[in-house]
Amino acid sequence: MIVIQNTVISDDVAEQFFVCNLGACKGACCVEGDLGAPLELEELDILKQEYLKIEPFLTEAGKQAIAEQGLYIEDWEGDYSTTTINDRECAYALYDEQGILKCGIEQAYLAGATDFKKPISCHLYPIRVTKYEGFEALNYDRWDICSPACSFGAKLGVPVYKFLQEPLERKYGAAWYAELAREIEHPTT
Repeated sequence: MIVIQNTVISDDVAEQFFVCNLGACKGACCVEGDLGAPLELEELDILKQEYLKIEPFLTEAGKQAIAEQGLYIEDWEGDYSTTTINDRECAYALYDEQGILKCGIEQAYLAGATDFKKPISCHLYPIRVTKYEGFEALNYDRWDICSPACSFGAKLGVPVYKFLQEPLERKYGAAWYAELAREIEHPTT
């Protein structure tokens, strides 16, 4: 385990390999699972503010699900996640020409329509963050649908923390990430 400031990072984040391979998995993480993408509290307000900019990038089914259920849902534990279509794919997801699910929020971002790239939980995947009183635990989430990403990452020699540099810096800052990289690459113990 690695401790950086108020975070505890699983050794798997340093030791396991990962590079998304959308051609192989077709964006299955946007469909599989019990709920939509986990959302942070501040992201609820961002969705409220940015939805009209994001809406043109969504499917009709996604827009309909959001119209019926809201921009996000609250689960039985009081946590928030993105709305889903028929309890399956994320309402913010869309299929491209190759049948690969992409994030409509990210498509809006790439088109310059919004400054919100996508929910941080999606950007950080396969790391899942669990919040505790006083610290956050960052764990590598093993999921069989990501097997192609694991083998692709191993083939390229890209560990999870390097693949996720941008979202880790987005969430914790460049100084935090530099400290993480130093600890992994040049441990002091």
